[in-house]
Amino acid sequence: MDYKKLNAPTTTITRDLNSMCGETNVYEVINVIAKRSNQIAVDIKNELDKKLQEFASVTDSLEEIHENREQIEISCFYERLPKPTLMATQEFIDGGLSYHINGKKNVKFDK
Repeated sequence: MDYKKLNAPTTTITRDLNSMCGETNVYEVINVIAKRSNQIAVDIKNELDKKLQEFASVTDSLEEIHENREQIEISCFYERLPKPTLMATQEFIDGGLSYHINGKKNVKFDK
């Protein structure tokens, strides 16, 4: 997933859940956003671990710790990303989430 292209805000915004849900159950909407948020968090963590694995050295000791500029830039990029919950909420609002509910396939939320 390309997190740079996502229009998610970096700060928390108060939203009216009733207007977001339409005729869908509020609890289902929250559940879908929470599950998607967990998926995004795992993806980001795995991606960050892969990138930082390049900088890992086997013989690190307390005396040999040094700063690596590239490693710091990668970490700062991931720290500046919006929280996974905000990303999942933005995907929901944009109509990008679809899922299965009780055997119904491809239930998709519209604005």
